[in-house]
Amino acid sequence: MNLTATGGTTAAVLTDEGYVPVHGFADVGQLLAHERGLEQARTASAPAIPAAEAQPLRPILNPAKVLCIGLNYRNHIAEVGMDTPEFPTVFAKFACSLTDPGAEVVAPAEDEKLDFEGELAIVIGTAVRRADPEQAAQAIAGYTVANDFSMRGYQMRTQQWLQGKMWEASSAVGPVVVTADDFDPAAAQLTTRVNGEVRQQDSTGDLVFGPAELVSYLSTIITLEPGDLILTGTPGGVGMADERWLAPGDEVSVEITGIGQISNRIAGGQAS
Repeated sequence: MNLTATGGTTAAVLTDEGYVPVHGFADVGQLLAHERGLEQARTASAPAIPAAEAQPLRPILNPAKVLCIGLNYRNHIAEVGMDTPEFPTVFAKFACSLTDPGAEVVAPAEDEKLDFEGELAIVIGTAVRRADPEQAAQAIAGYTVANDFSMRGYQMRTQQWLQGKMWEASSAVGPVVVTADDFDPAAAQLTTRVNGEVRQQDSTGDLVFGPAELVSYLSTIITLEPGDLILTGTPGGVGMADERWLAPGDEVSVEITGIGQISNRIAGGQAS
């Protein structure tokens, strides 16, 4: 994970005692880009920082790429009345589209149709291009949780979704990255709650295109690099299905078993 502590940011390992800094790395992206970064994280022995003295941030502060997959859960495809895609539905976000666990997400004045999307996110650990599924699986450093928000009014203005997906500070990620050898994406449960009410709940094994398949497909198009993120899509239950839009004061939390939980509150006003 990545956190703010003692006036700066550092990659850290979450332990029972607190956050153990991995010195020399400002975030998990820098750690992954170093050939011995994960080894240094596994052997980190600095004094733990108590939770009360640190603020968890998104694990990768400035990823080179944030790639996203739409229509990737069968129940979500059914609720929006579309056909199961033959190929992954791909769009992108930018580093400034991301925000941190616990950060407020602004409900923009320009779009009243603010929606939630809980997602499993892939974190790339090694550079890979034109990977077969086995190579793709080896390129995955781990997984984290995404609390993603879409501006559906803007999204549906055209056939291209990007303008509803890339808003400033609208996609919270983190706080923890669980390494690929300690997480089974075919066996976890994703649950999204709005003000404590369960709105989404599904197995990540219900993905139409699984993590290795996505990495293989995307790496055919572009080189994936350490710290790149892939948001794998959202299950059924989104607000768009019954037009239950988010409003200022709402709190959205996403939990994935084996990884953890992220929560963000909706704020009113104009985004900067």
